[in-house]
Amino acid sequence: MKAFDITELLLEGYNMNASDVHLSAETPPVFRIYGDLVPQTKYEPYTSEELSKFLTDLIKSLNLPLNKKEVDFSFSLKNVARVRANVFLERGNLTGAFRIITYKIRNFSELGLPQILADFANHSSGIVLIAGPTGSGKSTTLAAMIDKINQERPVHIITIEDPIEYVFQNKQALIHQRQLGNDTDSFSDGLKYALRQDPDVILVGEMRDIDTMKLALTAAETGHLVFSTIHTNSAGSAPERIIDVFPEHQQKQVAIQLSNTLVGVAYQRLLPAANGKGYVPIVEILTGTVAVRNLIRENKLHQIDSMIETGGKFGMITFDEALKRAISINKIKRNDAIIYAKEPVNL
Repeated sequence: MKAFDITELLLEGYNMNASDVHLSAETPPVFRIYGDLVPQTKYEPYTSEELSKFLTDLIKSLNLPLNKKEVDFSFSLKNVARVRANVFLERGNLTGAFRIITYKIRNFSELGLPQILADFANHSSGIVLIAGPTGSGKSTTLAAMIDKINQERPVHIITIEDPIEYVFQNKQALIHQRQLGNDTDSFSDGLKYALRQDPDVILVGEMRDIDTMKLALTAAETGHLVFSTIHTNSAGSAPERIIDVFPEHQQKQVAIQLSNTLVGVAYQRLLPAANGKGYVPIVEILTGTVAVRNLIRENKLHQIDSMIETGGKFGMITFDEALKRAISINKIKRNDAIIYAKEPVNL
């Protein structure tokens, strides 16, 4: 058994294909490898006092505030990867969760994402939403979209993130990345001022509140291409989720704005690969066709799911159909698919 240095520990996790590293008092470090938690028992557990000092020193070294009960931040790992971290209190003890993010931004083919997502990135204006729970690969999908634009179009891209995960290098595009806390106070502030910074493309890390949603729709309506994430359990429910956030007297106007600007919505989950190595993205797609936009405008949101079922020629696909296709080409196991299916009996 031995004590650990955070840099060495994270590098070891990176070399073992760990997606996350967890640090808790009185417990050896734990790696998440291909979805499974694997304790690293060769390391001596830290006491509560030792781990508290260790994490406090890490936060101080990054000039972050110490007066919060949880804090998000990110940092570079020796030019090998980036780390997205969250330090939080658990029964009064400081605890850390570290997500390891490769510097390499993978393209759609490498990620196994449907081509329609690349097509979404070709639009000059409108709004593109990526939905799904935490840890479903939303940030990685958005990075692939932004990198595609970066390689192909001489445009100005502004990102507002919490925290910055993937770091982009200017290629065809000029990219400015802003982090909450360090560079702007909130998504809504960052978005409001982004509109005065001559952007063509704006990435908003998350549409958390009414002000951010309002500004994102306005940006999309005024000729910008806007990307963001939203927490819904399907692609079809995303329009309703946005509209319902607003007061009733504003919902009609918001529905019109959304119907005029929606490029598409992707809802995704990561399932274990059939070969046991890594994950496979299963993606439900809603595209902003004329028919879909009319349903949004006319408040017939309950019909959107049916539109997805019949919209294959427009690139649409239901989540369960995406599961079936992944099973048919041996990407995932049937038993795993049944766990995640919306209608398991159909599988």
